Amino acid sequence: MSDDTTTVPDDSDLFAVPTDPPEPEPTPDPVAEDVPAELAVDEAGEEALAEVPPEDSPFTRPGRWYVVHPQSGYEKKAKSNLEARIGSMNLEDEVFEVVIPTEDVVEFKNGKKQVVQKKVFPGYLLVRCFDTPPAWECIRNTPLITGFVGAPRVQGSRRNPWPPPLTRREVDNFLMVKPELGGEAPKRTKPRLEYEEGESVRVKEGPFADFTGQIAEINADQLKLKVLVNIFGRETLVEMDFGQVAKL
Repeated sequence: MSDDTTTVPDDSDLFAVPTDPPEPEPTPDPVAEDVPAELAVDEAGEEALAEVPPEDSPFTRPGRWYVVHPQSGYEKKAKSNLEARIGSMNLEDEVFEVVIPTEDVVEFKNGKKQVVQKKVFPGYLLVRCFDTPPAWECIRNTPLITGFVGAPRVQGSRRNPWPPPLTRREVDNFLMVKPELGGEAPKRTKPRLEYEEGESVRVKEGPFADFTGQIAEINADQLKLKVLVNIFGRETLVEMDFGQVAKL
């Protein structure tokens, strides 16, 4: 009798799960295939797009803005003296800017239109600096500069000789960006001649917007006023157009 026998597999062998299943084939990257090369942006490009340079504003520059008072009529000479003193004392990293705020004004002389530069408020300089003792000594002892505008600050029991710095609104008003001369000036409605000397008015636009003052002089031919405005506790005569003020 033969020993040949047929082996019947066990049920457990039929449903056994392989211990090492085959690895799935890698699928292609849909981005790499579907996006054209000219439209793809690498990581460095994305970082460059994200790094948008901030808008340059005088208020956001290093240091703070202070107002100093030169001798009347000597603003340019006092500015020159201070800039020379900053250089001689090697304080360029502490005192950054000395500015005489100006604005472009259109005038008519001999029937011709011309643009002239006028001081926003005569008798003042704006200085951007750090409030350090060397900066104080440099500015305060400069020839033709009589001192800072504003009362000294008080910090606890210690008196700080520095006055409060200008606010952002003040800096933006006094150092506002001037439009290019070739651009169109904002249109103003022609005002009626209804002002009187000694009358109190509110400034509607320009560096002194929202200030109040008193009319000291009226030029009806050129539609201009001279208004006494209280700036940093001092009455200052400022020339402006009829359309820049309104009755209180």
